[in-house]
Amino acid sequence: MRERLKALLGQMRWSGMAAVLDEELDLAERQGTPVPEVLFRLLGAEDAARREKSLAYRLSQAHLPWPWTLQSFPFARQPSVNKTQVMTLAGLEFLRRGENVLLIGPPGTGKSGIAVGLLREACLNGYRARFYTAQALLDALYASLADRSTVALLNQLCRMPLIAIDELGYLNLKPEQVNAFFRLMDQRYSLGLSTLITTNLDLPDWYELFQRKPLVDALLDRLQHRCIILRLSGPSLRSEPGSAPTITAAASVAAAKRSASRSIAPTNESAAS
Repeated sequence: MRERLKALLGQMRWSGMAAVLDEELDLAERQGTPVPEVLFRLLGAEDAARREKSLAYRLSQAHLPWPWTLQSFPFARQPSVNKTQVMTLAGLEFLRRGENVLLIGPPGTGKSGIAVGLLREACLNGYRARFYTAQALLDALYASLADRSTVALLNQLCRMPLIAIDELGYLNLKPEQVNAFFRLMDQRYSLGLSTLITTNLDLPDWYELFQRKPLVDALLDRLQHRCIILRLSGPSLRSEPGSAPTITAAASVAAAKRSASRSIAPTNESAAS
């Protein structure tokens, strides 16, 4: 009977339940465990396995460039960062409210570290998210114009409850890239989606970057309507070797398993993996 059960579980692709079947049935036979309790344990194992697999998929699709976390951020070395404010953001209320987060400061002050940490928290809590460098995103938008896939790309980006755009700085932008970027931000604003941007440019400098005052007026109006702004300053965190916030592989796996085992309730269908 066990072999038939395993074969059936394999057909149904219930790998979590199959992995613990023998152990749970042996335990039930020794202890005389009631059938409902055995079923509950088996279904719980399947649920945990699916959550862990879903989390792994979200993390892979987020394209996080570094294994950083907010817990490993060197707050003591960067006094301009309000730890309480950042950890409050980690509660993701800004995401549920559809607010943007704008991190402004010189290079090396920790903007990208906070951005990556917030995206990781979103993934751990059941949301789909994606990290882009500003240059890569603008290049992708420009390339989509050539094969007329811009609408499809914008729709794809607007299925993500959270995207991070890193290093929006002094870039050489073509007018078509500027237009496509505005379309993206306008569409996400209309849908009430959160966008996280790191930049070394203060908002008045965006006029020089995008070179079109009416468009920048409209862009900043949308961006700042629902927005949390963090201004960073102080020394570069790259000034000392090994100072970048990191996480060990073991800690990363442990965090994933903790998240997979707890109940996660995304706020809407787009938040689910």
